[in-house]
Amino acid sequence: MPSTVIAKIAYDPEYKLLSVEFISGKIYYYKEVPPGVYLTLKMARSKGGFLNKYIKGKYEYESTEI
Repeated sequence: MPSTVIAKIAYDPEYKLLSVEFISGKIYYYKEVPPGVYLTLKMARSKGGFLNKYIKGKYEYESTEI
């Protein structure tokens, strides 16, 4: 199901780096995210809800804007 706030998600398994690009243009890079968490996010009905509950505040991150 498409997200109303997330434009794109990507994952680099070598570095366990999850990137989340929001519709606003802001991109967050979450570090040390296990592959299973990424796969579950990818399949989640509410990607924003999953991100808020299981990723934000649990993984170190950096952010940037396009």
